[in-house]
Amino acid sequence: MLATLSIFAILCYLLASGLLAWPLFGRATVAPAKVARPALAIATLAVLAHAGWLLAAHRGALDLHFFAALSLVACVVSALTLLVNLTRPVVALGVIVFPLSALLLFVDSFFAPPTAPMSMDWHIKLHVTLALLAFGVLSIAAAMAILLAIQEQALRHRHIGPWLSALPPLTLTESLLFRLISAGFSLLTVALLTGALFVNNLFGQHLVHKTVLSIIAWLVFGALVYGRWRHGWRGRSAVNLTLIGMSVLALAFFGSKFVLELILHRAVD
Repeated sequence: MLATLSIFAILCYLLASGLLAWPLFGRATVAPAKVARPALAIATLAVLAHAGWLLAAHRGALDLHFFAALSLVACVVSALTLLVNLTRPVVALGVIVFPLSALLLFVDSFFAPPTAPMSMDWHIKLHVTLALLAFGVLSIAAAMAILLAIQEQALRHRHIGPWLSALPPLTLTESLLFRLISAGFSLLTVALLTGALFVNNLFGQHLVHKTVLSIIAWLVFGALVYGRWRHGWRGRSAVNLTLIGMSVLALAFFGSKFVLELILHRAVD
């Protein structure tokens, strides 16, 4: 049953991303708007199946071991991608997000070692939930930054193709990028505050590296938000800072887990 649910979600992710990529990279004359609605509907099925698999496979609890956490983040990012597309037509995000979600679900389903969720108090669950949402929103911002960099590079060198015309206008991409960064920065701020209030043993819980890197990422995104508001930062500098901040945050979330679980073979919270 679990394998069937996982395979269904993976196939839906791949089908949705294939439909979205068709007008972007193929020679077909299909308008992106015509495939967007069915593709996003299929992606919705994928996210629901993915969430159902996570609930069943990890016993309805937050399992924060390495592969389980990656799969959970992928599901959250895919769901947020669908929500973004309710108000802003940025279906090209799905071409980046959905295949990656399929890959991470596949690894968690068929290759990850079995793990058991660790018990957490409600305040720790609140902190983890806020952190996951912050990571998800900022991950989408990083994907938007990649799209923005591709658009700027293509326009600068006059490489105008059907895939470029299928993307949203440059100003819309940039505006959405900074809205996502502002929202993600706010969520990360609250997540760090709840972590400071609720974490009891910083060293014993292997949280020193995670905390330091998260604060560095917070400073990068904070500088970007301030620079946009005060100095009108945009373009390449905004893209570079977004990707740097996201890289540091990814190391904070998964770097220590990778080392402790996969290299040192220690169980961590």
